[in-house]
Amino acid sequence: MADTSADIVILGGGSGGYACALRAAELGLSVVLIEKDKLGGTCLHRGCIPTKALLHAAEIADSARGGDAFGVKTSLEGIDMTGVNAYRDGVVSRLYKGLQGMIKSKKITVVEGEGTFVGPNSVEVDGIRHTGRNVVLATGSYAKSLPGLELGGRVITSDQALELDYVPDRVVVLGGGVIGVEFASVWRSFGAEVTIVEALPRLVPAEDEFLSKQLERAFRKRGIAYKTGVRFSGVTQNDAGVSVSLESGEQLDADLLLVAVGRGPSTSGVGYEEAGVAMDRGFVQTDDLLRTNLPNVYAVGDIVPGLQLAHRGFQQGIFVAEQIAGLDPTPIDETGIPRVTYCEPEVASVGLTEAAAAEKYGAVQTLVYDLGGNGKSQILKTSGAVKLVKAGAKGEDGPVVGVHLVGARVGELIGEAQLIYNWEAHAEDVAPLIHAHPTQNEALGEAHLALAGKPLHAHA
Repeated sequence: MADTSADIVILGGGSGGYACALRAAELGLSVVLIEKDKLGGTCLHRGCIPTKALLHAAEIADSARGGDAFGVKTSLEGIDMTGVNAYRDGVVSRLYKGLQGMIKSKKITVVEGEGTFVGPNSVEVDGIRHTGRNVVLATGSYAKSLPGLELGGRVITSDQALELDYVPDRVVVLGGGVIGVEFASVWRSFGAEVTIVEALPRLVPAEDEFLSKQLERAFRKRGIAYKTGVRFSGVTQNDAGVSVSLESGEQLDADLLLVAVGRGPSTSGVGYEEAGVAMDRGFVQTDDLLRTNLPNVYAVGDIVPGLQLAHRGFQQGIFVAEQIAGLDPTPIDETGIPRVTYCEPEVASVGLTEAAAAEKYGAVQTLVYDLGGNGKSQILKTSGAVKLVKAGAKGEDGPVVGVHLVGARVGELIGEAQLIYNWEAHAEDVAPLIHAHPTQNEALGEAHLALAGKPLHAHA
């Protein structure tokens, strides 16, 4: 059997894998990067990038439909999905070519094919064994379904939803998390009737309850129906559509059922368990330094328990490369990772929810700044709010431990918000900072002014 060797062998070329490869090469390490599909993984080809391109097209549709509100005579003639998909594919193609160029420029050895981790430090592809002083497992995730719910035909996941060449008239979305509400938002903007079914008591249940309520109110105004606290019980389909049954006894008829119940770790059939990697419910177990139980074997991205976010995997890849190179990087604080849901309105957050902060600190203080007081938000005709969560009761000193935002484009504000959280800033630290006027960014400044006890455009 042929054998090649390198400082690092990486199994998986998604956000975590390719970031690790680029940073390791930059640090002078030799790298073999193994990918069975396309570099960039789910995020670039079937997740973050193509879905956000659809969401931007949806924003354009809403703008065309609502031009009269700004005194601009526009109308929406329809949605050309061939054109929308061409636009989406163009964005993906340009980024993919750029990534390929970056990998090539760093002299990283790319191996195309299905890899199997054979331990203790090798990955086998098509009979060739690639051995590294270190191995990084980064095989990503897949779209999950529910037990007994068979995918196919008119029962689809986000993978198939991205490839639709038409706008369905009616859709049932099973799951009110990030993927579900984003596709619901797109299809509603494109003119479809949408109903979301979520078993938990609220939409985006991982977020602060305040954000859920704000989003639900906005979705009602948009005509997006949702049923929370109700469980799916079955689906039948024929050439005309699907019939979705709920445990409440209700039946929903639609053209399609989108199954958006989350993503599972892609760890089956790649040799992890056979090689002795510690696993739990399909996830690879690691310590704070992303080391597995096997020496010099690391894991990054969606296969590691925690937030399944491309930028988390990306940063983990960088961290592991620097760890292997001996730079002693600071471990990643999972709570400090920013989170954005790109529906309309957007939902963005970093740090602890109010409930989690109260559990950790006991007494907490919260403040809500309504975007009604923000000039740029009024120009954009968006409603929403900034919610701050501070450790300690009112009048007590304490850092801001949670920032939660809802409104159009608030995902662009999360950069400053994550600095506030990760630097353990107090409201008094942020209040003197000057925010350009008129920007939505001012809303963060105003909220911290109010939390510091000197509100100008907000009630303390």
